[in-house]
Amino acid sequence: MSIMLFIIVLVASFIVVRIGAVAFQLTGLEWSLAKFQSLSCFSGTGFTTKEAELITGHPQRRRIASVLMVLGNAGLVTLIAAVASALNPQNTMLVWFSSKSLLPFSIPPWLVMWVNLSIIIIAIYVTYKVFTNTKLTHKLTNYLRKKIIRRQQFGKVSFEELTVATGGYGVTRIQVNQNSPVLDKTLIEAGLRKMDINILAIIRGETTIANPGADNKIGLSDELICFGKLGEIRDKLCPPLEKKEAEKGKADT
Repeated sequence: MSIMLFIIVLVASFIVVRIGAVAFQLTGLEWSLAKFQSLSCFSGTGFTTKEAELITGHPQRRRIASVLMVLGNAGLVTLIAAVASALNPQNTMLVWFSSKSLLPFSIPPWLVMWVNLSIIIIAIYVTYKVFTNTKLTHKLTNYLRKKIIRRQQFGKVSFEELTVATGGYGVTRIQVNQNSPVLDKTLIEAGLRKMDINILAIIRGETTIANPGADNKIGLSDELICFGKLGEIRDKLCPPLEKKEAEKGKADT
């Protein structure tokens, strides 16, 4: 029974991670990023990437991540308990049948433990191979996507949150603060093209400057709609106060 429970939970874990990846993708994440973040949330590891802001800053994605974390912790505990029970020779059905003389032969307890361990390893390998099969996973993903879309659980994603290409590129909105190196500079003076950052629009109070020209000056509290590497846009355009003060103090010394 412990081995059956282990296999069921193992298969269910793969399916839950795939559902999470599809759900993340439907909120606007690029597919490879959606898969990684789903696995990160479920396993509780690898969630320190810069793209994590795309999860924590979005209400729907936070809900998805919360569910994955809860299910991941429950699944991990169940898997550990199932393995521990399966490796205990006294808790196996084979030993029980043997002790009741229901089998024509006697099974040594130490052999049962190794048989169960072998079954667990084979189950992990087979499950991994099945769920990494391209055709099968493609069919499963399409099926899950149709089911989730039919339930209409996810709304449309605003363009500022959409990752539009691989490699971390996307569109985001940032607000210029007093520490920004582009403050009081024109777009051409800021040298944003050299940073591989394009300004699609400047929002200044109630005014929106679409496709701004090179002579447009960036002011304090302006909101910039930028396209570029999401992780680098904030680092280059809006560094935190402590970072700038540290660099200033270092220069003074």
